[in-house]
Amino acid sequence: MASHGSARAIAVAFAGVALTIAGCGQATTPTQAPTAAPPSATAAPAVATATPGAPSPGPSVAATPSMLSRNPAPYVEGAPYSIAINPADFHGYIDNSFFPMTAGSTFTFDGDEHVEVKVLDTQKVILGVPVVVVSDKVFDGDELVEDTLDYYAEDVRGNVWYFGEDTAEYEKGKVTSRAGSWIAGVDGAMPGIVMLAHPQVGDVYRQEYLKGEAEDLAVVTAVSGSITVPLGTWSGADVLVTEEWTPLEPGVRERKTYVIGYGVVETRAIEGDPELVTLRSADIKVQMGG
Repeated sequence: MASHGSARAIAVAFAGVALTIAGCGQATTPTQAPTAAPPSATAAPAVATATPGAPSPGPSVAATPSMLSRNPAPYVEGAPYSIAINPADFHGYIDNSFFPMTAGSTFTFDGDEHVEVKVLDTQKVILGVPVVVVSDKVFDGDELVEDTLDYYAEDVRGNVWYFGEDTAEYEKGKVTSRAGSWIAGVDGAMPGIVMLAHPQVGDVYRQEYLKGEAEDLAVVTAVSGSITVPLGTWSGADVLVTEEWTPLEPGVRERKTYVIGYGVVETRAIEGDPELVTLRSADIKVQMGG
């Protein structure tokens, strides 16, 4: 899930990569998410083993990588960002094991914020692509402070794309800002990747793009490790760690830890104001792709 009102970023120069998404990759085999939570763990602090440093630009990429590229939205400093979406390269469900977003699934996070996430049983079409709609509500105590609808779609290779968000910040029950909202294809906004099908350490990619509004970037920093949160404990290749930042919020950066079958289980600020949010409970619905 994309960050909303929490730590995001460190300054980087505005950049990107030109690419054309075309052709058709081979569909990945759907992976079922577990229907029950893993055994509960002791209340140890959530810690991932990875202690990554600043990202490098990653390996060089072709000027116009295709859908067959393992990282179809790479970030390359100094290069413009432009993509063309082919709806035929997408299906209408998400079964990436590190980002399971099946209709009816719910996730509850606690810590410095209380967050309630639900995958809605509705779809929206953006750039001709049917996207999965996810409700993300953030609370300060009992007060709603942010209400967002996120739009995701998975391509036939298993990469999960971020097609936009409608977000509203609240104060005393009234909307105070809609900053950060964007929809791919509107006013120059373009989608990016929220979870790669086959992530590798050092992969750097754009998660979203609307100049001056939505410029989140991410880097894969570990493809194994260990993590303990209130819901349970995972280790080894079941753990994936990324870091996210944006040039729009200099000096702020967060680390996200994902586990197979549940998605993100911890979001920790590693630069900027201290903040920690961990997964407390989840109800994952199993859904096989068509």
